[in-house]
Amino acid sequence: MDKQIKRIGVLTSGGDAPGMNAAVRAAVRTAVAYGIQCIGIRRGWQGLINSDFVQLDATSVSHIISRGGTMLYTARSEDFMTEKGRARAVSTCKMLGLDGIVAIGGDGTFRGALELSRLGVPVVGIPATIDNDVGCTNYTIGFDTACNTAIDCIDKLRDTMQSHERCSVVEVMGRNAGFLALYVGIAVGATAVLVPERDLDFQRDVIDRIRDARLAGSTHFMIVVAEGVGSAVEIGKQIEQAIGIQPRVTVLGHIQRGGAPNARDRETATRMGYFAVRSFVEGRGNCIIGTRGGDMVETPIEEALALKKHLQMERYQVLETVSITTPYVHTEGSGL
Repeated sequence: MDKQIKRIGVLTSGGDAPGMNAAVRAAVRTAVAYGIQCIGIRRGWQGLINSDFVQLDATSVSHIISRGGTMLYTARSEDFMTEKGRARAVSTCKMLGLDGIVAIGGDGTFRGALELSRLGVPVVGIPATIDNDVGCTNYTIGFDTACNTAIDCIDKLRDTMQSHERCSVVEVMGRNAGFLALYVGIAVGATAVLVPERDLDFQRDVIDRIRDARLAGSTHFMIVVAEGVGSAVEIGKQIEQAIGIQPRVTVLGHIQRGGAPNARDRETATRMGYFAVRSFVEGRGNCIIGTRGGDMVETPIEEALALKKHLQMERYQVLETVSITTPYVHTEGSGL
């Protein structure tokens, strides 16, 4: 990139995540600070194809930093996966005079960004997904808020599970990754957590852990299941068949995507939005902004998409170690 940036577009695509609005706000206000006009593309890549846009300035993004969802709306676009659809998107960019686009979303959003960049439209990506599964960054916007939402729900479930001495099976989101499930499972003190990165041995990973917890004195059990493992309903049925207890199954679903972003997501989104525009201003672009060791880093889009993010299995060892696994032995005077 060697020309002066005069006008950029900003869009959000794929699944929404808490903090997307904060990223939009930061990108727009940074652009304004550098004398760059900003156009909001509504409904993601599909909106770019359909020329669905709105002009943005510092005032139009006021008071959105605390709002969940995305003011620009979001959508998935099958049209953009076609050569004809991408050609129409490029035409929209030319018609609007866009010198680049800030694309906020996850892996699918960045695959679209790569295709657009190959057609001559510079793109900078901001990772925003509650799945936290983007390989080029330690953290994605929305993950921490989604974790806290799930934790709050599970804490409430635990109250009634304890009262009725029951087993609860809770399915959390995460697509094909177990980051959300494992983080939440540790935080709520789950009896077991099932993640797609670990081959499931049902006897070892579920039944034995419930049995050990019961022998240690527990009368209620919390099983957290990542959606990538399979249906929590089916897991519940297998538990009932194996040991005769009837679990209560809860699928948290899209509630995890909603709500006001917490401090970490607001701060991270703001920094990422700022650095995304700076990338254009300093003549780079065609990269994804990420975090590494607390610092903001840029990774070329193609390289970023080739990177795989691996679940830290050390966390799984932590979970298994601190869960109740030793049979409880009553002794006189124990007070228990």
